[in-house]
Amino acid sequence: MGIVSNQTGSTIDRRTLIQAGTIGMGLSTTHLSALRALGGNTDSQAKSVIFLFLTGGISHHDSFDMKPDAPAEIRGEFEGISTRTPGLQICEHLPMLAQRSDRYALVRSMQTGSSGHLPACHMMFTGRLDFPPQFSQDNSPSQNEWPSMPAVVTYAMRNQSGKMPPAAVLPQPNINEVGVYRPGQYAGLLGKQWQAWHIDIAANCPLGNGACPDCFRFDQSPFEHAADSVFEIPLLKLPDGGHRRFKGRVDLLAEIERQQRGLDRTAAEMDIHRQQAISVLADSKVKNAFDVENADPKLKERYGANKFGLSVLMAKRLVESGVKLVQVNMGKNSSWDTHSNNFVTMKNHLLPPMDQAVTALLDDLEESGQLDETLVVVAGEFGRTPKINKKAGRDHWGPVNTVMFFGGGVQGGNVIGASDRTGSEVIRDRQTPENFAATIYESLGIPRDGIWKDVDGRPHHIYRGKAIPGLYG
Repeated sequence: MGIVSNQTGSTIDRRTLIQAGTIGMGLSTTHLSALRALGGNTDSQAKSVIFLFLTGGISHHDSFDMKPDAPAEIRGEFEGISTRTPGLQICEHLPMLAQRSDRYALVRSMQTGSSGHLPACHMMFTGRLDFPPQFSQDNSPSQNEWPSMPAVVTYAMRNQSGKMPPAAVLPQPNINEVGVYRPGQYAGLLGKQWQAWHIDIAANCPLGNGACPDCFRFDQSPFEHAADSVFEIPLLKLPDGGHRRFKGRVDLLAEIERQQRGLDRTAAEMDIHRQQAISVLADSKVKNAFDVENADPKLKERYGANKFGLSVLMAKRLVESGVKLVQVNMGKNSSWDTHSNNFVTMKNHLLPPMDQAVTALLDDLEESGQLDETLVVVAGEFGRTPKINKKAGRDHWGPVNTVMFFGGGVQGGNVIGASDRTGSEVIRDRQTPENFAATIYESLGIPRDGIWKDVDGRPHHIYRGKAIPGLYG
């Protein structure tokens, strides 16, 4: 039996709809509406998603899943504070989020199962628990990786974002301090023509690869931070002075043509990125999305005058400009990787800017009427060990972590799943990166039956899991 589109009244059969994701057609709004009717998560109201990634793995014990009754070597130094949700406590260093707990949900039962940065990042970025043949986590970026969620969204929603690309990642790739790229960030087996927009707005720290200034590297000091930001989009690195020096379309096109001559790219790939570059600098609304350093000082202060805060502000503006999925990386490997001085680092450097930026985003979306149509997720690649080590830190812990969701119809004041009394294991409602990805894809109307083909023509389902139950009431 066919499916009747509410918009056109035409009948669309299931096979035709599924094929829409396998051939060179983007999914239209009509297709997406019909595909939702095939069994997607109809409770989500989102038109876009902002994914805030806490690079390195946030300690759930010291943020959103505190264990006040556990022994001292497990519960740690922080006290819990009450929230607007009866019976829910979170860390004392998240006071602004505590006052807004009625507007977000916590999933305290996320599990990657891996305690290694590289495999866990691959899982969280791609929504896959398995690894493809010939995959090597030590040789990234590589064609032999599953495509990232931003890359898949770029493919599946290529006709849905107007001038803008469907997905973007900022303020820098996820790279550790010795220059190793985390796997699963790029298009991989989907093909490089579907690479999401990676926007580099952070100068490299001289110690490694970071987001200076305020690069969130605290364990080696003193050292000199890079002082300036950079502004770079694919195939278009602007001269000194940034995009404000471009007076018009002629200058822009001349710069693109100059760089085109020096780049070894396919014609199709060049055309895609060329059009996107032109859109960025030729459209006033789009230019405004990137010009966060010239934003109102009070707005910058609200988000935090650091790269994470300004990146979150840019993410909000990008979804307003038509981007469907924006991933913001908070720091590099060492940011939340608190093997030593966990409590000092989190108290002074990590929790306050996160509390400030996430709260500002939540309030801004609500005040502007965009909260119901924007799903925001906050997650790292894993949690931290229950037992505090000899360096006053916590090590990698794949068995359990906490993830935050708000907007897009998510029921606030909601806690899903639970860990045991020491935060060591999931004891209720285990969730995986596959379910995490399914929640994002379904919120955007991308169907479970959607297909992408790898560079060798083999078909793959876009996602495998099921949207996390209970998020929408």
